[in-house]
Amino acid sequence: MTAAKFTRDEIPRRLLYPIKEAMVLLSMSRSTIYEQLRAGRLRSVTQGTSRLIPAAALNEYVTLLEKEAQEDSSGEAA
Repeated sequence: MTAAKFTRDEIPRRLLYPIKEAMVLLSMSRSTIYEQLRAGRLRSVTQGTSRLIPAAALNEYVTLLEKEAQEDSSGEAA
């Protein structure tokens, strides 16, 4: 069986990301990622001993940050 070949634009998005990749995707340090996990602001799952961040959780977290930024900016304007 050969591996599927994709062009750069065709590479399917993964459903789960390891912490190191989530760090890169979110531009955050390892300690910040774990702080957000402990605070319940970012969700994760475990598979064996690996902690993985679902792609949906990354999107939810970014949406949360955008919402908080919008609330902060509207609160300052009032």
